[in-house]
Amino acid sequence: MEEVCPICNGLSSYMVRCPHCQEAMMARGPIQDYFDDYSPYLDQGITQQVDGVPAHQCLHIFYCEKCGADRRVPINTILM
Repeated sequence: MEEVCPICNGLSSYMVRCPHCQEAMMARGPIQDYFDDYSPYLDQGITQQVDGVPAHQCLHIFYCEKCGADRRVPINTILM
């Protein structure tokens, strides 16, 4: 069995409200995709070591299109 992120693997979606204007925020992907141009292509074992959350979580960015706020949300991985 392996731990996988339900959002990264298309198994579920999350609804996050903007803390400023209460609009629904758009999921923009895991934070490690934004480290540099090549980070989306690196092995997750490498990039998860620097995202600042425990190994059983995947840190995702959510963005509010109305007010421009962003929020980092740790998503618990699931066993598959």
